[in-house]
Amino acid sequence: MFFARNIFGAAILTATLGVTTASAEECIAPADPGGGWDFTCRTVGQLLHELDIVDAPVQVTNMPGGVGAVAFANVAAKRSDDADLLVATSTVGVTQIAQGKYPGDVSVMRWLGMLGSDVGVIVVDADSEYKSIDDLLAALKADPTSVPVAGSSGAGGWDHIRLLMLADSAGMSGNDYKAIRWVQFDGGSPAVTQMMGGQVGAVSTDLGEIAGFVESGDIRILAALSDERIPAFPDAPTAKEQGYDVTGYNWRGFYTGGDVSAEAYDAWVEKLKTLYDSEAWKEAAKANGLVPVWRGGTAFEGYVVEQSAKMEQISREIGVIE
Repeated sequence: MFFARNIFGAAILTATLGVTTASAEECIAPADPGGGWDFTCRTVGQLLHELDIVDAPVQVTNMPGGVGAVAFANVAAKRSDDADLLVATSTVGVTQIAQGKYPGDVSVMRWLGMLGSDVGVIVVDADSEYKSIDDLLAALKADPTSVPVAGSSGAGGWDHIRLLMLADSAGMSGNDYKAIRWVQFDGGSPAVTQMMGGQVGAVSTDLGEIAGFVESGDIRILAALSDERIPAFPDAPTAKEQGYDVTGYNWRGFYTGGDVSAEAYDAWVEKLKTLYDSEAWKEAAKANGLVPVWRGGTAFEGYVVEQSAKMEQISREIGVIE
């Protein structure tokens, strides 16, 4: 076990794989500490306890691997009926499922709810030669291999797809943008750290994962993949206002095992809705670049099914899968 600090600065106990605590509820973050799924588990877990929605602190278990596939497989095989379990997920995870990269489709799990939506961003080091998204895309058009770009998903994952959507909007052909050098890290924070060390030239990720680096001035946002400028970072231009009709939102939410009872499922949905309605969650979300959005229960399950189909279609259109 080790101690980490959450966004509120409080020390909290982290359980590594194979270690348990006395906590009744558990949230699996399917990535290393520091990423968006880790943030989701830690922030939601802490607030659930602070607001007396659950009786004991929520145990957070980091279970990285396969962009969420390891956690998905573990729950499906060993904990499909565990009523005390939450697993953090997002558009990134559903995209991986849609592309057949998880051991099962969306029907394997029960989808509880989303509490907010993160905004995709393209960022560079503060001292980068690329001053605008035009500069970066021009370099990639001239030589697709010239700028290694990183993200928290593998080739064909949501971070990668968002970059390819920009390349497509800039007029690059499928054969050209397939040649872009893509580097995967387990989280946006590790990707940015490597970029600052000169290992890659740009990062495609979610603002919520790397907001602290923007606030510190270590990196710059070339383009926010949102319809409008982000209130927390009003100086960051959108891709749309720079001539690229691309948005890339990443909702954040939870699933639980596919064999969890209807009663336990409904209880989790109610707890998450109570959390969502709190001012504490609204403040935490906005402070980290999230737009508070609620979908829960059967409505969320239907949404996930629809989004999986949409991600499969997009993946085929840009040549990620056949």
